[in-house]
Amino acid sequence: MTSQTRKLFGTDGIRGTANKHPMTGEVAMALGRALTQVVRRSGGRKRPKVVIGKDTRLSGYLIETAITSGICSMGGEVMLVGPLPTPGISFITTSMRADAGVMITASHNPYGDNGIKLFGSDGFKFPDELESTLEALMEGGGSSGRVKVGSGIGRTWRIDDARGRYVVELKHSFPRGLTLDGVKIVLDCANGAAYKTAPAVFTELGADVKALSVSPNGRNINHNCGSLYPELAAKEVRKTGAAIGITLDGDADRVILVDEKGEVVDGDAVMALCAARKIQDRTLAKKTLVTTVMSNIGLDHAVRAAGGKVVRTGVGDRYVVEQMRKKGFNFGGEQSGHLIFLEHATTGDGILAALQILTIMLREGKPLSELADGIMDRVPQVLLSFDVAKKAPIETLPKVGKIIGEVEKKLGVNGRVLVRYSGTEAKARVLVEGPSQQKIDRHAADIRDVLIAELS
Repeated sequence: MTSQTRKLFGTDGIRGTANKHPMTGEVAMALGRALTQVVRRSGGRKRPKVVIGKDTRLSGYLIETAITSGICSMGGEVMLVGPLPTPGISFITTSMRADAGVMITASHNPYGDNGIKLFGSDGFKFPDELESTLEALMEGGGSSGRVKVGSGIGRTWRIDDARGRYVVELKHSFPRGLTLDGVKIVLDCANGAAYKTAPAVFTELGADVKALSVSPNGRNINHNCGSLYPELAAKEVRKTGAAIGITLDGDADRVILVDEKGEVVDGDAVMALCAARKIQDRTLAKKTLVTTVMSNIGLDHAVRAAGGKVVRTGVGDRYVVEQMRKKGFNFGGEQSGHLIFLEHATTGDGILAALQILTIMLREGKPLSELADGIMDRVPQVLLSFDVAKKAPIETLPKVGKIIGEVEKKLGVNGRVLVRYSGTEAKARVLVEGPSQQKIDRHAADIRDVLIAELS
């Protein structure tokens, strides 16, 4: 079963409307059963131990209970940690020597959605091949007739100090010789998984923290706040005179920053800045930054000017990490704010990334606006994201192929076109880059209209 033919797993686990297929209790239980079998077969314990965490969505209770039941029914044991950022689950999985980790989250999606991300004992996300194996097992309910009875049934307990352990780990990534004493920070936690963790980290390091969106009620995660709406933090930065605005998404695995002037600094700019400093410090492995096809081509130019190079992958931080591990690279990320510092973490971590930028600001004694200004010259880019009723392969749509070809011919070597479906939502994305913003806006709209028409 290839990634293209899988029905449940997308580019980042399973995701969908909560309590509708595939995000139902039945599917979650089947996944718990299948996961226990796969872990046991791969050399894990006779009673596999699995860490389960979640964000703050109302449906998290439903999915958490179902997965736990599935694992216990197959003789596995579950360690529950409650709301914790996705990278925190990766850390706790390795820290507790667990066989696997499960994060229940739909990341930046609205509260009505939910999802499941899986981590191996090494803290890295499951590869496509392993997810395909799980999906095949789940087709039969996940049990294969091997459910346990009596003393063979598994058990569950809670790790009460998981958040504290993760906070300490994050603080260790910040240089001991530096302090955030007196640094004003506006921190938007998106009413999500980091609503307690993130304020604790920055406060304990000495910062003067103005925390926004830290009152989750199960329904307000990502709602007009967090990394999807950095305007909220930007307004507060201008109001309070803060040095930086830090905006996280629902599971805090990505970050979008705001400088002291209230201007947004996206993932591409942050990657350019960090890559340039790592090249300067001789800490960027093979002088190479790994990013996805969505990043602006200006990022390539910036890294090249600093003496390095860029390697691109398909969309998804998981694929960035896989390329980093395969080729021995240590830094990568996405325009959307997933930033992976492999010397510190196995997956994108928004809090950790913000700490790395604060480190640069303090060491150089410069505000973020000055550091980001001129770090990269962006090629005009437009990205349209829109709902689609179905996801027919782009290559099977002749009219779409024709207009893409026409636009690429007009742009020549001065631009590019990327059309793809979201791996986590029922949406299509059209990205166009070129020398003229007015022209690429028109090109992107034309491609979108043809795609919608042909799909209908």
